[in-house]
Amino acid sequence: MLIPVLLFIVGLILLIKGGDWFVDGATAIAHKFHVPELLIGATVVSIGTTLPEVMVSATSAVSGHGEIAYGNALGSIICNTALIAAITITAKPSSVDKKTLVKPIAFFFGSAIFYAATAYITGTFSRITGIILLVIFVLYIATLVKEAINAPKPEITPEQNYPDASDDPRYIVRDILKLIIGAVFIAVGADLLVDNGTLIAKALGVPESVIALTFVALGTSLPELVTAITSLKKGHGALSLGNVIGANIFNLVLVSGVSTTLSPFAVPASKTIAGMNASLVVDIPVMFAVMLILTMPALIKGKLTRLQGIVLLLIYAAFCIFQFVS
Repeated sequence: MLIPVLLFIVGLILLIKGGDWFVDGATAIAHKFHVPELLIGATVVSIGTTLPEVMVSATSAVSGHGEIAYGNALGSIICNTALIAAITITAKPSSVDKKTLVKPIAFFFGSAIFYAATAYITGTFSRITGIILLVIFVLYIATLVKEAINAPKPEITPEQNYPDASDDPRYIVRDILKLIIGAVFIAVGADLLVDNGTLIAKALGVPESVIALTFVALGTSLPELVTAITSLKKGHGALSLGNVIGANIFNLVLVSGVSTTLSPFAVPASKTIAGMNASLVVDIPVMFAVMLILTMPALIKGKLTRLQGIVLLLIYAAFCIFQFVS
């Protein structure tokens, strides 16, 4: 047990340092090319912080553990929204640009409806389903890139005019290296945390389905948590929110798309409530509920409140308690 604990700690250290470099690199690049931080968060940062979910889910699906691949995707979305975004807005409520949020939110709920319909109607995620999800991923990235190209350049304040925004190639290379090395540290750190944390959980007798929806989901979402906390500390709240929404889309269309395309699997039915599949009764509805609570006030009022964060944290606590006691 000593070695897993030590590797767990190493993974945590890599995550923290990787998150720090990743945010620095991403924000510097955003300022350099005058791209809105929320857009950078919803694309580049989200891809980087979703790498652990992709690796864990794809490996699980190929090795015959579709339950972990499925639970990791849903659990990560719930964790990203009801824990990570909740911590961010509880600590520092802020206003948001409603126009920038419209397309990412529309893509998420469109993808979620397709995902849920597949689960409820067919009960199986086929290879065709996986390919459709990957096509949605490509369309999402293409839409945001087109939007970024056509968007007017924001004004850069003196405080934002960092040396990183210089045309000196050395700064550009340094920022790209920070982004890449940070992403690698995040991926390796998350992998160490998940692998060794899962060993510790199994040693304590925790079921695989519960590990997937809670512990693995939390472990693979740690990059988003580290990025959110680092962004908040550095004053980049928009980057954090964009990262969470983008990561949730990627969990549905990229993580699920890759794992399902590689190895199709059925909706896990290891737990039931009144004879019904617990995932269809609890997990998917909770995913929709927490995203609605997070995004609808932002779209309507253009701001995130502390009350939203507290409600989401309570929902996440209740969700985790349900998974362990049911």
